[in-house]
Amino acid sequence: MNSSEFRRRGKEMVDYVANYMEGIESRQVYPDVEPGYLRPLIPATAPQEPDTFEDIISDIEKIIMPGVTHWHSPYFFAYFPTASSYPAMLADMLCGAIGCIGFSWAASPACTELETVMMDWLGKMLKLPEAFLAGSAGEGGGVIQGSASEATLVALLAARTKVIRQVQAASPELTPAAIMEKLVAYASDQAHSSVERAGLIGGVKLKAIPSDGCFAMRESALREAVERDKAAGLIPFFVVATLGTTSCCSFDNLLEVGPLCNKEDLWLHIDAAYAGSAFICPEFRPLLNGVEFADSFNFNPHKWLLVNFDCSAMWVKKRTDLTGAFKLDPVYLKHSHQDSGLITDYRHWQLPLGRRFRSLKMWFVFRMYGVKGLQAYIRKFIALSHTIESLFQYRIIYYICAEVILGLVCFRLKGSNKMNEDLLQRINSAKKIHLVPCHLRDKFVLRFAICSRTVESAHVQRAWEHIRELAWDVLRAERE
Repeated sequence: MNSSEFRRRGKEMVDYVANYMEGIESRQVYPDVEPGYLRPLIPATAPQEPDTFEDIISDIEKIIMPGVTHWHSPYFFAYFPTASSYPAMLADMLCGAIGCIGFSWAASPACTELETVMMDWLGKMLKLPEAFLAGSAGEGGGVIQGSASEATLVALLAARTKVIRQVQAASPELTPAAIMEKLVAYASDQAHSSVERAGLIGGVKLKAIPSDGCFAMRESALREAVERDKAAGLIPFFVVATLGTTSCCSFDNLLEVGPLCNKEDLWLHIDAAYAGSAFICPEFRPLLNGVEFADSFNFNPHKWLLVNFDCSAMWVKKRTDLTGAFKLDPVYLKHSHQDSGLITDYRHWQLPLGRRFRSLKMWFVFRMYGVKGLQAYIRKFIALSHTIESLFQYRIIYYICAEVILGLVCFRLKGSNKMNEDLLQRINSAKKIHLVPCHLRDKFVLRFAICSRTVESAHVQRAWEHIRELAWDVLRAERE
């Protein structure tokens, strides 16, 4: 494909994408295919001679789209949002064209420097403490990770390295392996499974702290666990506080947990993967109060801030905590400016070496929407969630299972878990809307998350009417 054909095909692809987005409401939100559907539809080996672009485009509708779950459909209410916007798509095109691998400043100065500035822009939108910003000579700063899971793991590994060095300085006879056996990390029993996975990968014990009646981690429960483990000769070192849990969007009590972590010298990492976007709105910023006690903070603009996947924003108070854990400098990666103190080599802040020019997406989106446009977008989602909350709240056959704070409503029929499992099965089998469940204590609960950029009140109303019809079917079946 030469540049002339690229111009023509590129315009065709933009038209295809625009038509897809404009017509997505008419597509069935969840596919009908069974596992293994795709292999019989394509050849067993790659073609020896080139296929035409027309054939490839034709096969998208024949082969790919039948197996797509349409996350951006206004009838997709599962999981949490995944961000999508035309400015971000255009920025991704440019990112692909530039194609730099930004592991160091020298590898592409603009890639590094724009990321540093965009993370400061975003940090200021959130009103993060100055310690988290890079500025012109700050000790902290931000970095774009691939996911919140990756950010949690990076924070845990950095905290692990830091505490091992501290303990060895006080007790040189202890080996790193001996210290590792004693390390303990903590998170709420409502924390995302990726936190437990970080513990597994990091080779440390992770203990779940029982949450309170509002599904939040409190200081008293954490303190009890820490004191018990210290008395047993273990070394508490790391705490994950979740703001906006996956199951029900509950918030750990930072203003309680934070001071305890500081007192006990525990690294406090805040995982606000979903909820963090809302903190750009002044009325929701109090949910982040206590961030000043944290060592690291992360959320996903690629969930709810119109920046396409992948773009997970992570800040640290002390960048040396990361670079001290991950820094290696083989001669082929060194460059003349690396010790100037004026630049960042982001390879020392992450697990992979290579990285894409992801800050372009942030730059395009922040400039083309503006802070006020982004705030309006967040507020629209939250208003729609309260619309669906009110529809469930005033019908005696349902109850709301957790406080509706942002864009997630957790509900269930007043009845057995089996009834609610039946309801979810009927909803997802009909494929008019898509939901996923969670467990809150011993209750099987249905989650209704406002997800699509294009969702409006009419879509929420139709979804509610569909759920209501199927709920009555479940109740009738229960009586028979």
